Amino acid sequence: MLFDVTRGGLAQIFGDDRIATLPATAFSPSAGATEGARLLQSVGVPTGTLWLREPDEDTGRLHLVQDVVDTEYFEDAAEGAGEWPVIGWLLNAHLALDPGSGTVHAFDPDEDTVRVLHTDVSSLVQVALRFQRLLDEFTFEHDGDEEAGFERLDREVERIRQETSGVDPLPFQDEETVWSVVGDEIAAGQRFRGDSPGARSLSG
Repeated sequence: MLFDVTRGGLAQIFGDDRIATLPATAFSPSAGATEGARLLQSVGVPTGTLWLREPDEDTGRLHLVQDVVDTEYFEDAAEGAGEWPVIGWLLNAHLALDPGSGTVHAFDPDEDTVRVLHTDVSSLVQVALRFQRLLDEFTFEHDGDEEAGFERLDREVERIRQETSGVDPLPFQDEETVWSVVGDEIAAGQRFRGDSPGARSLSG
């Protein structure tokens, strides 16, 4: 694993009720035995910014890439990508796990593009953790200097980008990755829940 992520660490920050996991039965036996699948089963991800996909009600398995997009339109898709399980959803992209390499890929059906988004699932969990924690805990000071608050927020987002990229350069490889877009939205004051300190201080 690139990042040391644990269930206990997530629960300490978010509580058990805000951590989503996937059952072992959601994966094929071969995919379920991989490190990435085991992380999604045992550690999970904080909910809010990133959402895990629900297994199919009839089969109990996750949909495969070929079930949700037409892989023929994705010129950069690797051979066999249609058989990868779709593990999550971020913005308008389907997130799929390549069981062979452990990488996480973002399939954008609107743009017909696919990009490698994470080197492994621990990186996915880490970025989701850090952004969700920022959204939960950040607050604008009550001194009326909103501009200074946004500058501070922008620095926090940039710190997440830089510290993540020092370990895994893929999530923020350029301005067009889905995580880069999420970071821009957070820095602009979007994505705060109505009951969060940031949203309350913005609304006054």
